[in-house]
Amino acid sequence: MSKAVRFHKLGGPENLVLEDVPLREPGAGEVKLSVQAIGLNRAELLYMQGFYFEKPSLPSRIGYEGAGIVEAVGPDVDPSLAGRSMSAIPGFSQNRYGLLAEEAIVPVEALREYPPNLSPAEAASIWMQYLTAWGALVHYAKVGRGDFVIIPAASSSVGLAAIQMTKLEGGIAIAATRTLKKREELLAFGADYVIATEEEDLSRRVNEITDGKGSRVIFDPVGGPYVEKLAAVAAPGGIIIEYGGLSMQPTPFPTRPAISKGLTMRGYSLMEFRNNRPVLDIGTKYVYDRLADGRLYPKIAKTFPFAQSAEAYRYLESNQQIGKVVITV
Repeated sequence: MSKAVRFHKLGGPENLVLEDVPLREPGAGEVKLSVQAIGLNRAELLYMQGFYFEKPSLPSRIGYEGAGIVEAVGPDVDPSLAGRSMSAIPGFSQNRYGLLAEEAIVPVEALREYPPNLSPAEAASIWMQYLTAWGALVHYAKVGRGDFVIIPAASSSVGLAAIQMTKLEGGIAIAATRTLKKREELLAFGADYVIATEEEDLSRRVNEITDGKGSRVIFDPVGGPYVEKLAAVAAPGGIIIEYGGLSMQPTPFPTRPAISKGLTMRGYSLMEFRNNRPVLDIGTKYVYDRLADGRLYPKIAKTFPFAQSAEAYRYLESNQQIGKVVITV
């Protein structure tokens, strides 16, 4: 037997329990990972509530992103992977392969080696945030020198990755957050400007920052009615990329500004690239190279021990964090 975190009914982190589960050996296309760290994502909160793309089959495992050492490989997997330190790109079934455990079976296609300058906790904090930002900002929006980029929920791990990537590509990062409480940390992390959307007028501030031009790129995980205000501050020919629905409200299509400005609005998730190996390889190389030389660097907000997994997810729910919440095993 091995220890794993599971939940037996839908709801919040209060339903997570640490329990013994049977050990199994990796099958075709799989490896067994001795887990060292797990990076938490809001996708897991949605999953345990039954609101994610995949519906849980109860009792369900959980955990999308982690790092560890390959203990064993399946019969058709390269045996030289055994003993290597690797981390997982999300996109597999959490119910079948949930990583929040001492040992986990993982599809080999989801694993990548990470730069040796990273700790396991940092390695568990890279692929979801950086590949999500890369796909939107570099692959699709093609952010370049002088482009204004609005980044709502900027203190999240993906938001911080977007700030870093915007700067690397020569863009101007406008971090949007609800209050001014996180302003100084966001500026210290590289944001050019910070807008507190509950305390400041978005339209006025964006007009000031962009000299009335508006923002060419808006990278939004919130959705809901606020998208109308985002469309109002978009530049002519701009693009709004929606990669989440944190508002939990329907997201309208901003018809009038979209027509008058010729805006593009698209839904997006990292999962678009999970089965497109050539594009995924380009993205992982981009991220790996910049992590290896220090141009990208993950920020860990707080770490929790394995036995406090429920507390870790409660902390993620609280929105207090700036960066990634990590559980160490």
